[in-house]
Amino acid sequence: MNLYEPYRVKIAGLVDETPDTRTFRLEFLDPEVARTFDFKTGQFGEYSAFGAGECTFCIASSPTRRGYIECSFKTVGKATTALRDLNVGDTMGFRGPYGNHFPLERMEGSSLVFIAGGIGLAPVRSVIWNALDLRDRFKDVTIVYGARSVSDLVYKRELEEWAARADVRLHQTVDPGGETPDWAGEVGFVPTIVEKSAPSATNAYAIVCGPPIMIKFTLPVLKKLGFADDRIYTTLENRMKCGIGKCGRCNIGPVYVCKDGPVFTAEELAKLPPEF
Repeated sequence: MNLYEPYRVKIAGLVDETPDTRTFRLEFLDPEVARTFDFKTGQFGEYSAFGAGECTFCIASSPTRRGYIECSFKTVGKATTALRDLNVGDTMGFRGPYGNHFPLERMEGSSLVFIAGGIGLAPVRSVIWNALDLRDRFKDVTIVYGARSVSDLVYKRELEEWAARADVRLHQTVDPGGETPDWAGEVGFVPTIVEKSAPSATNAYAIVCGPPIMIKFTLPVLKKLGFADDRIYTTLENRMKCGIGKCGRCNIGPVYVCKDGPVFTAEELAKLPPEF
């Protein structure tokens, strides 16, 4: 088997989340792959526009929703620009799933706190839908999500759906200056809103994803609220390239993010080299 040969997938749907961020819904062309493909929340894949290269993104949909996978990406370079040029009905490539996952089975019976910034909601979205599709297995569900501005908020349709649910506590925020006259959410940086909302750490897990600076300032807030390091999870998918430990781009000390991650606890992150 050629490790670098992708599955062929068809773009079955797309949504423009923001001016530079798009979500694809992908269906496998091979009926047998479509029938048997499975993954766990938090895993990632390599998405390719033929002739232009491939990019590493999480699988943004939930494994509880079979028959398709979804990915969301920003247009930032050659490969993502080529992906952006594709449309519904076009064929592209997918390799995966790779990496470890968020251990939802370990979290059953506990409360969940999801914290995300910007496009970092994509991997968290997978876990949120996974947990909501199995809602009776978890206690309280809290979501704190922020972006630079209202126009930078992704999955707006789903944010509305989560806000309308009685079994979800949602806090939305934008950075100071990013609000609009009709904005009804919070104004402030994500770590500040996390501290303000003060989710209980009692029998709870926190899942965090976003820009590195957001994660850096959110982890101390969670610790202040009483979350243990082994109950705080994040993902480092933005450091990966080949997905299978060959290129070395994601190497951090003794760790290859693509093979040992991309999901890590705060306890595991603390053991990585100081320069990380």
